[in-house]
Amino acid sequence: MCGRFAMDKKVDDLILEFVAAGGEAADWEPNWNVRPTDPIPVIIESTKEQPEPLRRVALARWSLTPGWSKTLKMTVPTFNARSEGITEKASFKAAVKSKRALIPASGYYEWQTDPVTKKKTPFYLRGADDETLAFAGLYSWWRDHSKPDDDPDRWVLTATILTADAVHTLDHIHDRNPVPLPPEWWADWLDPRIEGDQAFVDAAVAAAVGVAETLEVVQVVAVTDDEPIPVR
Repeated sequence: MCGRFAMDKKVDDLILEFVAAGGEAADWEPNWNVRPTDPIPVIIESTKEQPEPLRRVALARWSLTPGWSKTLKMTVPTFNARSEGITEKASFKAAVKSKRALIPASGYYEWQTDPVTKKKTPFYLRGADDETLAFAGLYSWWRDHSKPDDDPDRWVLTATILTADAVHTLDHIHDRNPVPLPPEWWADWLDPRIEGDQAFVDAAVAAAVGVAETLEVVQVVAVTDDEPIPVR
């Protein structure tokens, strides 16, 4: 799973790295300890009011809320979405079709649980050579009906990170890992003209295995807002 992650890139760097035209994420600041429901930068594409998809960086609430929900907070956690059978899950199946996102990250945290003592040891997992990771994600716009039609805050962008069975190099830490897409998959994953189905998601998960297997694992003393503190 992925319940905490880090993002130390500025938005301008993200725009250049992911070849995005721009966006509305100017208020976001680098964060070494991103928690569920925190605002996160996401890369999305849409065809609204233009013939070709426009790629941009946007700020989203990390926990997806489908448009049909009456409340922003869901009764079950939605910051992660299991890739297996995702097209059968009410919260995510609509987003799979055309509202897919990339969630940039410098790395993420996982806690290894000792089977005997139940003690949890934190680890920081990062891209090889400190390359920015691009987790496969989904997004959804949620309408706050308590606000009037002319209120600019009536729409809330929300997002989730896909997870899959852990690759063999990581399963000693946790049985799940996020899905880090390779660059050659970014365009297709974001393209809203490609209708996503379970086969498409499964292919993306398979393509991410090579990236996941190269993640560097660093044991840390603690997870802080400033930076991960490695074991000396």
